[in-house]
Amino acid sequence: FPGWGSQSSKVQIHHNTWLHFPGHNLRWILTFTLLFVHVCEIAEGIVSDTQMKSRHLHLFLPAIMGFVAATVSIVYYHNIETSNFPKLLLALFLYWIMAFVTKTIKLVRYCQDGVPFSQLRFCITGIMVILYGLLMAVEINVIRVRRYVFFMNPQKVKPPEDLQDLGVRFLQPFVNLLSKATYWWMNTLIISAHKKPVDLKTIGKLPIAMRALTNYVCLKEAYEEQKKKVAEQPNRSPSIWLAMYSAFGRPILLSSTFRYLADLLGFAGPLCISGIVQGFQNTTNNTNTTEKVKDPSNSYLSSEEFLRNVYVLAVLLFLALILQRTFLQASYYVTTETGINLRGAL
Repeated sequence: FPGWGSQSSKVQIHHNTWLHFPGHNLRWILTFTLLFVHVCEIAEGIVSDTQMKSRHLHLFLPAIMGFVAATVSIVYYHNIETSNFPKLLLALFLYWIMAFVTKTIKLVRYCQDGVPFSQLRFCITGIMVILYGLLMAVEINVIRVRRYVFFMNPQKVKPPEDLQDLGVRFLQPFVNLLSKATYWWMNTLIISAHKKPVDLKTIGKLPIAMRALTNYVCLKEAYEEQKKKVAEQPNRSPSIWLAMYSAFGRPILLSSTFRYLADLLGFAGPLCISGIVQGFQNTTNNTNTTEKVKDPSNSYLSSEEFLRNVYVLAVLLFLALILQRTFLQASYYVTTETGINLRGAL
C-alpha cells in the first residue's frame, strides 16, 4: 500500500500537501523518537549478544522488525494524509493497540521476573509502552476531530486559500515535518534553477501569512490591545515593544528553543569522543585479560555498560551532530522569517 499511495499521490503538488490531520507534528516527533528507541533496543541486543558464548537472535531481531514496522507506519501515514483517506488510519490504530498490548505484557513479565529498573532493557520497554500509548491517543484524537468513523457527519476540511492559488510556490507551512526540517520540498525549485535562470514567475507569490499587509494588521491589532490596557492608566503610554512581542513573540521563543537545543547537543560531541578514546584505551589495556562471558539466563545490560561500547558512542555522535545541525538551521530559518514579517509589519 505505501508504494501504491506514493504513486497515486504524484499529482499537482498543490493538491497533495495541504491536508494535515490533527496532531500531525506530534505524530512525526513521536515516530522519530520511537525509531531512536528502536535503534537503542537493537544496539542493546547486539551488545548483549556479543557477550555470550552462543547467538541469541531474540535479543535484537524483534527490535529490527519493530524498526522496519515504525518506518513503514510513517510512510503509510504520509500517503494516507496526502491522499485524504482518513478511514485507512484504522489499520494503523489497530497496529498501535497491538504493539501497546504486547509491550505492556513484556514489561509486566520483566516486573514478575524481578528485572531491576536500572537495567537498560527494562527502561527501553517502559519508554516504548509510553510512546505506543501516546500514538494511540493521537489516533483517537484524529477520530474525535475528523469524525471519520463512529459519527454520522464526518468533518469536511477545505484546503487553505494559498494552495488554491497555483501562483503560490512557497510550501514550507504545508508540507510534513520531515520535509520542513530538510527543506525537501525545495528540490524542484533548485533543480529547475540549475537548468535555466529563475525569474519572479518561477518563484511565485508569497503566502498570505507572510505578506506585509497581513503582518501589519496583526501588529496593529496587538498595538490596539496595548492602547486599551493603558487607557485606564493615564501615566502610561502604549508600548510598541510589547505589541511586537504579542504579535511575534511565539516564533521568537520557538527560535530560541531550537538554538538552546542545538547548543545543548553541542556537548554530545566532546563527551562521545572522550568515551570512545577511553573505550579504546580500556580495550588496549585488557587485551591480555580473559573477557568475561555473560550467563545467558542473565543477559541484561545496564546503561553504564551500554555507553562504554565505542560503536554505540559513535552512532550517538553521528545522530547528535545531525540533530544539532537540524535544530540550528531551524532556528536560523524561524529567526529570518520572523524578522522579515516584523519588518514588513513595521
